[in-house]
Amino acid sequence: MTVFIFVGALLAAMAIGMPIAYALLFSGVALMLHLDLFDAQILAQNVINGSDSFPLLAVPFFMLAGEIMNVGGLSKRIVNLAITLVGHRRGGLGFVAIIAACLMAALSGSAVADTAALSALLLPMMVKAGHDKARAGGLIASAGIIAPVIPPSIGLVVFGVAANVSIGKLFMAGIVPGLLMGISIAVAWWLVASRENVALPPASTAREKLHALRESVWALGLPVIVLFGLRFGIFTPTEAAVVAAVYALLVSTVVYREISLRQMYAVFVSAAKITSVIMFLVAASMVSAWLITVADIPDQVIELLQPFMGNPTLLLVAIMVLVMVVGTAMDMMPTILILTPVLMPVVKEAGIDPVYFGVLFIMNNAIGLVTPPVGSVLNVVAGVGKMRLDQVAKGVLPFMAAQFIVMFLLVLFPAIVMVPLNFLTN
Repeated sequence: MTVFIFVGALLAAMAIGMPIAYALLFSGVALMLHLDLFDAQILAQNVINGSDSFPLLAVPFFMLAGEIMNVGGLSKRIVNLAITLVGHRRGGLGFVAIIAACLMAALSGSAVADTAALSALLLPMMVKAGHDKARAGGLIASAGIIAPVIPPSIGLVVFGVAANVSIGKLFMAGIVPGLLMGISIAVAWWLVASRENVALPPASTAREKLHALRESVWALGLPVIVLFGLRFGIFTPTEAAVVAAVYALLVSTVVYREISLRQMYAVFVSAAKITSVIMFLVAASMVSAWLITVADIPDQVIELLQPFMGNPTLLLVAIMVLVMVVGTAMDMMPTILILTPVLMPVVKEAGIDPVYFGVLFIMNNAIGLVTPPVGSVLNVVAGVGKMRLDQVAKGVLPFMAAQFIVMFLLVLFPAIVMVPLNFLTN
């Protein structure tokens, strides 16, 4: 009964258009009243405790690094480097989008920020070259969602805090799956582009390639510094976020000199706005997380999933299908914050490695960002490209299918995640 009250209150609040954070608080209050535990002081205390977390400091700094990266010229130089390397090949601009997305993912960790930058830079070029606009938009959207999987990832930070799992290990575990997501959509794009009749631009000269590489060296240095520092324990994930923001700021202002003081204010305000939304969601979710524990909802879920508990692979398939369904109606952060406290006890009971599960869970939620009708990344591409949402949704289908195939391969073969993780962390 408690499960239905919590879910019913949450869905009812969302159905009338209540923002997700307030809907979480509303469902928490409904559950408190049902359990006869309502106390405004407990409510306020859980909200405050929800945001009072040192690891969550990584969120504003990674958001700031992403904003600086896009405004300060780092994104532009990475895209230009990719164009000089593969832009002359058949479907080359699509491969540019994928390569640039993987590199930018290692800078910001934000799918929305990366997708907005790639759409603005590459979508007009792809349309001008003769590619179908909806298909090009779908490719850019599916490339943008690599960001929540490849470190540093804001999604992995939030999951690590909510599940009490090592964020450093999550970062290391996300490298191979994120790259596999990029490879999968590259294969899908190669199949699509081979049927298009697009004029190929001339290949870049060796001098142009060298110039583009020289220009992008400072931008490419950021992911190297972050991953090197995390691998060898020089700094924590939270400290890595600060390093990323400071490095991006120095490169943008001192080396590239593309950010003025006037722009700086707008960059900080934009990062603060996005951060405030995420942090309020996290704070509100802690009320529900506390009540989920008090109401013993995880044990009820374990009972419901009891037929699958003896087979971890089958259980993971069932959970991934559940998250896929939820992802069609809910954005990434709310899904992480609502489902993590419910699913983690199930995962631990079944003997599944929490880090391995976390990567699969975040990958599934990332793909949900391009799953209609809610997909926020689809909305970004549609807005930047001045297209209808249904056009982009149709264009993204082959690439979304390729990434789902990768995800279920990781479910069937955990070694793809665990072997590189053990190598990188030992």
